[in-house]
Amino acid sequence: MKELNGKHILLGVTGGIAAYKSADLVRRLRDAGAEVRVVLSSAAARFVTPLTFRALSGHPVPTELFEPEAGSAMGHIELARWADAILIAPATAHTIARLAHGLADDLLATICLASSAPLALAPAMNRQMWCNEATRSNIELLRERGVHLLGPIEGNQACGENGPGRMLEPEQLVRRLTGLFIPPYLAGVRVMVTAGPTLEDIDPVRYLGNRSSGKMGYAVATAAQQAGAEVVLISGVSSLPWPDRMECIDVRSAIEMHEAVMQRVPRCDIFIAAAAVADYRPQQQSKQKIKKDLSHLKLELVRNPDILADVCALTNGPFCVGFAAETERVAEYAQAKLDGKRADMIAVNRVGLPGSGFESDENMLEILWPGGGTTLPRSTKPEIARQLVELIGQRYKQTRK
Repeated sequence: MKELNGKHILLGVTGGIAAYKSADLVRRLRDAGAEVRVVLSSAAARFVTPLTFRALSGHPVPTELFEPEAGSAMGHIELARWADAILIAPATAHTIARLAHGLADDLLATICLASSAPLALAPAMNRQMWCNEATRSNIELLRERGVHLLGPIEGNQACGENGPGRMLEPEQLVRRLTGLFIPPYLAGVRVMVTAGPTLEDIDPVRYLGNRSSGKMGYAVATAAQQAGAEVVLISGVSSLPWPDRMECIDVRSAIEMHEAVMQRVPRCDIFIAAAAVADYRPQQQSKQKIKKDLSHLKLELVRNPDILADVCALTNGPFCVGFAAETERVAEYAQAKLDGKRADMIAVNRVGLPGSGFESDENMLEILWPGGGTTLPRSTKPEIARQLVELIGQRYKQTRK
């Protein structure tokens, strides 16, 4: 069966040079089985005519909020209800800013506000515009609202520069859009996810920590929920908003995370340890701020409990997935962790690479399980999370029948 068979896809095209690729995108969406309707912004119509998209989609292509032929004058509501998903490709910096601030001053923006369908953006702009602080702020705001970001990637740009801001190719967009329609293959499954860093206090002011943002763990929890699972998220300190419609538990230290996990793990079927848990903590925590009177300060550290190992050791325990962050010999260390903890699966990423791993919006993973493995190439963390959760679901059903 075709990947998007029977799906209603509303394609919004805005005014960037990458609009010429959107014509090919319509064809590829239809080849995947989707019914496609196109809405052009007034600027987009200067790059590619409505007639082109009408011929490719087989439907009229509105460009104005008040179309004379729309008898009810409510065409935007009809399109908003019709769509199973809305994809804006290309999504310019201007369009992203308007969506972030909830404007409804043209047809496409009004449809986005009036629709409950998933909204996906394929950004396309000059690299400086993509890296501008205002654009980054708008993107983060849209991410927090659940908008899906498909790209951009690095590459040659129409302006002659090279860098981030190039729109994904049409075949990539179709593949990524297909990922939004996740079948409920984890329906009835109880999943626990740990995320974020743990902080180990030295005194009331200082602590030992790491650079984890929690983005990967939160994305995994969201993907599991989208796949139908009942999810519990146990998070270290993070600035990310709690995902909707799941139980969320806030902890600070590795000891607190260990206690929260062990209390709830008997009631879960799958345990995904995505948190960056501190290996050590100060042996003693000063009740008062330590003054810098000494030229040297000796800090005694003790090992924290190994949460993943303790869960893996449980009799009749859950399907266990561990995460590992490595800077070298990634496959070797991942295999050692898989064998040593007797986990069902290990997901390892190489940290320290620009644009990937800790604090980044993108990631790449090497996945290992007993007797096999695969690679998830670099992509956004929500996309990597969807692919990982699908793999976990497959292995869970194969090994825990």
